[in-house]
Amino acid sequence: MDTRALIAYAGRSLPRPRYYANDHSRDVLDITLIEMEIADARARAPTLDGAGFTLIAHRSAVTDFADRAAVEAVHRAEIVALVQDLSGADLVLVGSPGILRFSERSAHSGSLENSRPARFAHVDVSDASAGAFAQRAAPPGRALARFVHYNIWRALSAPPQDVPLALCDARSVAAADLILADAVFDSPGKPEWSFEGLVLAHAAAHRWHWFPDMHRDEALVFKTHDSDAGRAHCVPHVAFDHRACPMHAAPRMSIEMRALALWFA
Repeated sequence: MDTRALIAYAGRSLPRPRYYANDHSRDVLDITLIEMEIADARARAPTLDGAGFTLIAHRSAVTDFADRAAVEAVHRAEIVALVQDLSGADLVLVGSPGILRFSERSAHSGSLENSRPARFAHVDVSDASAGAFAQRAAPPGRALARFVHYNIWRALSAPPQDVPLALCDARSVAAADLILADAVFDSPGKPEWSFEGLVLAHAAAHRWHWFPDMHRDEALVFKTHDSDAGRAHCVPHVAFDHRACPMHAAPRMSIEMRALALWFA
């Protein structure tokens, strides 16, 4: 079902936006809320190389995604196999044990590292960050022919989700819509570090989509960078409030895994 929702876009008043993984009171963002149409992607069958995202059936052997050891031992390998099958890459790497996120109605929201929904439209990595991460990950002496950064998002709470994920069709995004920003990781008790990401300025041409009523046996796969200029480049995404979601629905719980696919020359 198509819907409408407020999308948090970035304004252009700041010389360099900055946002934090945990302490959002320190964010330096110029945000404008604009109501946009969000199309039901289940009715449109988008592709990774077209729109930049797709939904696939994918059952995990992990029963408790809050068990970090199980995610590390089992789910990492599942995601490597999934991305390998989708991409045909020479090498797939998954560097994180997964990011659990909870909508604000949940008592767990903000209780873990980077565990709040991303409430402004963004892309995880800029072109420069994507290239640097790929070069750093490539085996010594292997020249890269192509690299793709993927985000694999899974809803763990039962449908419907009160705060689902919206994705912007990569073909509707112009380079001028993307604003360089600093993504800062502020883990308690550890030195802060950052890399360059992107926030999204509004354009009427943007085509937003969502997948209603996701469940844990589905994986939403989308690109955050593709070095091949002939394919979908990157997909801005954002959490939004699903106005028609019943108040008795369980607060959203989700996990995202980030994968890097490499092809060698």
